[in-house]
Amino acid sequence: MNDQATVRAAADHFNVSKSTVHKDVTERLRAINAGLFEEVQDVLIYNKATRHLRGGDATRRKYKLDT
Repeated sequence: MNDQATVRAAADHFNVSKSTVHKDVTERLRAINAGLFEEVQDVLIYNKATRHLRGGDATRRKYKLDT
């Protein structure tokens, strides 16, 4: 939560699938802790808004290594 982790990074950290993490933070967390749910939703929205930038950076790094 504190480091704006992506769903993929959280899944790796907890050793579960991305689907499990996504379901936990979008459905199950609401019933457990509504305040934390709202904070996590902000992180998900931010990550969704910036994912095209992360993808572009990954592509740039990939082709920079090839030269």
